[in-house]
Amino acid sequence: MTIGRPVRGMAVLAAGALLGVVCVGPAAADNIRDGQWPLGKYAAARDVWPVSTGEGVIVAVIDSGVVDHQDLTGQLLPGADFSGGNSSGKDDATGHGTGMASIIAGHGHGAGSGSGIMGLAPHAKILPIKVGLTEDGNIGSGPETKIADAIRFAVDKGAKVVNMSIAGSLGHDDAAREAVKYAVSKDVVLVAGVGNLGDVNSPVLYPAAFPGVVAVGAIDQSGALWSKSNRGPEVTLVAPGVDVYRATAQSAGSYGKGTGTSDSTAYVSAIAALIRAKYPQLSAGQVINRMISSAVAPPDKSAVPNTGYGYGIASPSKALAANPAVDNGPRDNPLLARTEAQGAPEATNSPSAAASAPGSATPAPDRTQQPTAKAASGGIPGYVYGVGGAVVLLAVVGVVLVVRRRQG
Repeated sequence: MTIGRPVRGMAVLAAGALLGVVCVGPAAADNIRDGQWPLGKYAAARDVWPVSTGEGVIVAVIDSGVVDHQDLTGQLLPGADFSGGNSSGKDDATGHGTGMASIIAGHGHGAGSGSGIMGLAPHAKILPIKVGLTEDGNIGSGPETKIADAIRFAVDKGAKVVNMSIAGSLGHDDAAREAVKYAVSKDVVLVAGVGNLGDVNSPVLYPAAFPGVVAVGAIDQSGALWSKSNRGPEVTLVAPGVDVYRATAQSAGSYGKGTGTSDSTAYVSAIAALIRAKYPQLSAGQVINRMISSAVAPPDKSAVPNTGYGYGIASPSKALAANPAVDNGPRDNPLLARTEAQGAPEATNSPSAAASAPGSATPAPDRTQQPTAKAASGGIPGYVYGVGGAVVLLAVVGVVLVVRRRQG
């Protein structure tokens, strides 16, 4: 796996993701909004927030915990700590969970909330749920991970969306499998990352591979699939996941930048929250169907669904469109018919949607009961298939990037 080492004292965990960690100094911190390229690509201020901000929706973040941050003031509900502590989920040694929460529901700070991290669903509430990690930040295998307890807690506390930017040895965890079924039966949208090693021996990991879970891959600013995003027939959607700014847990005003399917998972969870706020009468299955049916076609125009992009690039503005532009579909979860890949790896993996160990090739799932609508031909607003955004971003922020990676 790959772990971003601390930069200027800021520890950001990113196991299995080639993660560049940027420490943003105080003078630059208030300018990072300009570096939130997903908000620009989604034309959030123009096309999304006038329609929905996620108000009234609780999003559970099952991760390393979430700390108080200036961009999350008032957003955190009393959560739970299944790691053996007693923090109500509100401590975070790695900053990973805090980052995911900010991508989903950050509201910025300062005049007009114009500084800091703005989440895609800035009026959603976050239910922080901390799960047990090993000393190196991994999620262990077996019941001690408490993933099942975390999912059930989220459901019972009213979460309508559950973000799981995590993965681990859960394929044969019967308790986790039953917890996923319980959440689906209670009309909850479950979202998880596919994994971050992205080669032919790295299929979609758990919990993303469980039937009923929205499995999310990552794309860059051009809309191209990130090279390390795991592939497989379970992939449902992709979303921005490269060079993404987020809050960190170093201090109430600290920020970092990460790459991986963790970040893309958080964006899809935010989209689900936006839909649930705008259309509260829709079932979880219909929310998922809207995201699938409104997805934007890959820039290479490859046929969808496919093992890299799934049904395409998740688009909040298109998913929020009124009928008949987007068909709600049946109330049942469309991903329950998905057949799990055989021989998926049972490796121990960590937050940031995790790395994987080698596994075998997998058969295609039965998609006969899944949505058949083709991905929308229009692009996400602002998606220009070019490069160079990172150079502009760093020029605006004025940050010196120091990245150290360790393979292990």
